[in-house]
Amino acid sequence: MCPHRPACPSSDDVAREAARVVASHPEQGWSLLCNGVVIFEDTGELLPNGRVVAPHRPTDVRAVA
Repeated sequence: MCPHRPACPSSDDVAREAARVVASHPEQGWSLLCNGVVIFEDTGELLPNGRVVAPHRPTDVRAVA
């Protein structure tokens, strides 16, 4: 599915979020990756096979100076 060289991680790979963004809709809170994964602003994911990955990283952590 990925035309890039080297190829981006597949949707089954644990590093799937490292794939390139092919469509970004920040106003709606989601982006489509070239491996078919839809990633959401809250860190949730929708995989091409329909599986849902729940948000898995904290988004409300403050930076420590």
